[in-house]
Amino acid sequence: MISPWDRWYSTSCCLCCHVRTGTIILGIWYMLINAVVLLILLTALSDPDQYHYHMTRVELANNFDVMDDANVCIATAISLLMILICGMATYGAYKQHAAWIIPFFCYQVFDFALNTLVAISVLVYPDTVQDYLQQLPGNFPYKEEIMSTNNACLVFMVLLFIGCILAFKAYLIGCVWNCYRYVSGRGSTEVLVYVTTNDTAVLLPPYDEIVAVPPKEPPPQYVSA
Repeated sequence: MISPWDRWYSTSCCLCCHVRTGTIILGIWYMLINAVVLLILLTALSDPDQYHYHMTRVELANNFDVMDDANVCIATAISLLMILICGMATYGAYKQHAAWIIPFFCYQVFDFALNTLVAISVLVYPDTVQDYLQQLPGNFPYKEEIMSTNNACLVFMVLLFIGCILAFKAYLIGCVWNCYRYVSGRGSTEVLVYVTTNDTAVLLPPYDEIVAVPPKEPPPQYVSA
């Protein structure tokens, strides 16, 4: 009987590339995003007055009033940690070290759980969608049109959007998990096996690399004179 883990196991992702390649691309993409966030946070730390001035011009200062120095430092540390985790996953997939991929996989599961809680909170408390829309700046595109939409329809659209995001995140989790299984399985098959007898110790290659030896031909039959 095939287990569910083996049923969903595949060495390809996005219908075209290998799971190792997909994990490397995903790790680099996450590193780029966190690097941009880190650059913005470092700019806010180096020149907070100029940063607050630019946020005021785009009428987003209310959303950044709570971003004091302590919160910016915490966000900077989180961005650095994320860059480290994504770099470990990229290096682990490239060099085929399975243990280096585990932190990135755990982060994906944690992020998926948080988004699932957001979807549950929207489903349980649908009025939070309207509260969030009211906190948006006045120049937000189509804000009035969105707020005039029926609340049930608006909640359905938000849940549909979050559901698509969760499905995509679940697919990425599966790709990283398949990469981990591939790398760990490949590492285990490369281990050489020692077969010890009473007199000698023979070093055998992996089972997949054993070349089948053709059987010996039987000796010719004895013909009596």
